[in-house]
Amino acid sequence: MNLTPLTSTSKKATGRKRWKKLALLTSAVFLLLISSGFIYEWIASEQASKKYAPPGQLVDVGGHKLHIKKAGSGSPTILLEAGSGETSLSWRDIPEQLASFATVVSYDRAGYTWSETATKARSGEQIVEELHTALDEAGMSGPYLLVGHSLGGMYARLFAQTYADEVSGLVLVDARPENDERETLPILEQENFSGNPPVWMLKLLKSSGAFRLFGDFLLEGLVAPEDRQLFINVIATPRYFEAKEAEAELAYLTEDAIRGQQLGNLPVKIIARGVPQDYASFGISEDGGKKLEDIWQAGQREMLNISSDSELIIAEKSGHMVIHDEPELIIQTIRSMLSR
Repeated sequence: MNLTPLTSTSKKATGRKRWKKLALLTSAVFLLLISSGFIYEWIASEQASKKYAPPGQLVDVGGHKLHIKKAGSGSPTILLEAGSGETSLSWRDIPEQLASFATVVSYDRAGYTWSETATKARSGEQIVEELHTALDEAGMSGPYLLVGHSLGGMYARLFAQTYADEVSGLVLVDARPENDERETLPILEQENFSGNPPVWMLKLLKSSGAFRLFGDFLLEGLVAPEDRQLFINVIATPRYFEAKEAEAELAYLTEDAIRGQQLGNLPVKIIARGVPQDYASFGISEDGGKKLEDIWQAGQREMLNISSDSELIIAEKSGHMVIHDEPELIIQTIRSMLSR
């Protein structure tokens, strides 16, 4: 049998077909891998929802339910308000330790962990109202000793301002100052700080299984190793990322609501971090970082003016996450408040 040799043109055509097939095969494999990631995450998430049941109760606050957990006994009731992107789980074993000598309540704002998505804007006023409604619906009443960390500190202050007759004291844990946004925004703009990754990207990383498969890499410096399993299986849901962004966008309204606040002689303890934030890890210059830290620390001291009975406590060994770095200081401070 005689074989006709390939001409130069036919060789090129055959080569193109081979590369086209290779490209199609590569695309198919890539899509298969991506699809597998989404399927894997869906199955894992379904299993996690059964494994990690809500430890507290779901309470209707009008259009959606909030997850609220109560432990211990006695009065006043210690009410924990977590920071931006933080949940009832962020307190780790602090609630259990407090429950050994007092009533303690932790909860999740709308969209976080087991709480349902809200239908109304995430202003501080709305968030505080929902919390108060949840406490009423759960059969709880004051007086409340409010403990607020970071952004939660602003919500705690607004709660104390709105329901003054039901609050016996405030513990503000490295709380966000009332002038934070107006004073830091010009510096962040000058530093070209882009902020957090966009919500769509975070939702994609979650839905594709990337957090589950590459969590140690993607969550380094963002979520502590011991908290990553709970973050992946309970916290990191699409509604969580949306709720966190919605709160951040309206935080300035809470700043406006508590600016120049006067709470009379309400006992207030202000716990400020002793270790500066690592601004360089966010791409901020040394000079910019120093300015931001100075603003934060000045804000902690300005909060002394909200009450005639206030005290500043420095958490010498702590960065912003004092609740993780020095939980014993939080408990000790709360004990001192109760002893009064």
